Amino acid sequence: MIVLSCTNISKTYVTDKILDNVTFSINAGEKIGLIGINGAGKSTLFNILTGKISSDDGQIYTSKTSKIGYMKQHTSVDSSKNIYDELLEIFKPVIELEKTLRSLENEISEKSQDHDSKEFEKLLDKYSKLTDEFEKSNGYGYDSQIKGVLVGLGFNSSDFYKPINQLSGGQKTRVYLAKLLLQKPDILLLDEPTNHLDLDSIDWLEKYLKDYKGSVIIISHDRYFLDNVVSRILQLENTELKSYNGNYSTYMDKRKKEIELEKKKFEQQKNEMNRQKEIIKNLSLGGKRAIRQAQSREKMLKKMQELKNPSERKKASFKFTPSVKSGNDVLRIEDLKKSYDGKLLFDSINFNIYKGEKVGIIGPNGIGKSTLFKIIMGITSLSSGNYTLGANVNIGYFDQEQKYLNTEKTIADEIWDEHPLMDHFQIRSILAQFLFTGDDIFKEIGSLSGGEKARLALLKLMLSKSNFLLMDEPTNHLDVDSKEVLEDALKKYEGTVLVISHDRYFLNKVVDKILYFNSDKITEYLGNFDYYIEKSKLLSSNNDDSINTGITKTQMKLDRKKQKELEKKERAKKQQLSKLEENIALLENKISEYEHLLCSPDIYNDPVKSTQINKDLLNIKSDLEQEYEKWVELSS
Repeated sequence: MIVLSCTNISKTYVTDKILDNVTFSINAGEKIGLIGINGAGKSTLFNILTGKISSDDGQIYTSKTSKIGYMKQHTSVDSSKNIYDELLEIFKPVIELEKTLRSLENEISEKSQDHDSKEFEKLLDKYSKLTDEFEKSNGYGYDSQIKGVLVGLGFNSSDFYKPINQLSGGQKTRVYLAKLLLQKPDILLLDEPTNHLDLDSIDWLEKYLKDYKGSVIIISHDRYFLDNVVSRILQLENTELKSYNGNYSTYMDKRKKEIELEKKKFEQQKNEMNRQKEIIKNLSLGGKRAIRQAQSREKMLKKMQELKNPSERKKASFKFTPSVKSGNDVLRIEDLKKSYDGKLLFDSINFNIYKGEKVGIIGPNGIGKSTLFKIIMGITSLSSGNYTLGANVNIGYFDQEQKYLNTEKTIADEIWDEHPLMDHFQIRSILAQFLFTGDDIFKEIGSLSGGEKARLALLKLMLSKSNFLLMDEPTNHLDVDSKEVLEDALKKYEGTVLVISHDRYFLNKVVDKILYFNSDKITEYLGNFDYYIEKSKLLSSNNDDSINTGITKTQMKLDRKKQKELEKKERAKKQQLSKLEENIALLENKISEYEHLLCSPDIYNDPVKSTQINKDLLNIKSDLEQEYEKWVELSS
């Protein structure tokens, strides 16, 4: 069933056409990825779908009962409440319904003596209907729903009651996403939902969206995420929209074949037009009849619709070239420890980086990955331990927040001031490679988008000619084309790379070693992200030395022992959860039975029985609440 349909949607800002005759439809339960370069009109289309802005032409159809939920890229919650209370507002109608049921229970109990009255029958009838409504609204489970979504999005139980106005921007965005998911709109529009999530939270969101009963349209540069969630790709390019069945990787295969076909057609037409021009030129030198033929061919040539050159689409051009080669040992970290105000961030961190390696660091948010980079850069002091840079190591640093760009300078001045020997032509040429052309080079950095700032920071990194690149989330604000160019450049780079990233697609393409960062150790995996996923599961149980995790056999034995203990605890936890879920189901069935009993004439005609059942019902509900609390605690 179609839940949303767009026909010939067009939008122009002043003279710039953003969307032209965009037509598509979405089926119930469908998961779709919306992709395109920055500025292609993806957010504009979302704003039109939600009615925030109007289209110039075209029609939008949505089912009358369908609700649309929209999460913008830079959305956050502004509230004086704590996180849990803010999310509780979503269930206000259910909470009010629960209060009404409690009030009715008291009335029923009071009027149980007067069981012959019609008023008593009306009360029971009302109670029965409201109970059904309460059960359909998952009245018994909203508390566990709230806590489950918060845990899934990376909040600890200790965070639940933190005031929202004390949270970071990223945390506020996650609260907004939690609110949206709990509201369960029929059509969910998500603009870069993974930007502020760690790998565990992204994994949880993927599973949540795959099981989501409504329809979902996702704008995302996270290609791995799109591969795991969507079954169709909508591509916005040059104001037009095309649809491709399949996930992102399937789309890429189809798109490459399509571009090759477009190139062949373009070349064939170009050759044919050149051939016709040559014929026209020769005929023009002949007699009257030949001249008429030439004029006829010229008219046909003018009517021919010229195909666009598929090679004309501009992409940034990255190339990292180290000025000198480093020694074989690039970085040695020994027993590194860092504390802030007495709070331990990480302890006993050990690892080595060697020349030419492309190494990815992954781990939960807040574990200290960015702090580690700042220690290596000498920006932040360490608490104890040592780090040693090898011979001729020249560090280049990409900061995910681009704090090292001067927001008051123009783009051209930012480069020129650091490279005063370059002339105007060289500055313009190098900026053009990074898609800064014309008067754009005189824009102030403070006015740039996140993607433009990221490209400028990468340009500065490229010009540094460093042989050891420290990169903190380099793909966060880049469009897909820029990501792919960056990936190719880093693969060809002859220096060493240490990169913090949540971009699993990027990690798969670029890195040859993964370091999993924990608070008390780093575990090494000699492969890309998929290798890490595979081997992290087998690390403790597989005796094959070919796994080669970079740790001693003694350490491996200790790790296996620790892992077995964890697995034992996990099994016990699963058994407890299973038992709790059985108890919850039994209690919910009992509540349903008792509530239906209260509506039975045999019971409400007997004041003693109805009073006793009411008491029992309250006790069972109290037991149910306790079981839910245990379930949430174990799940967290």
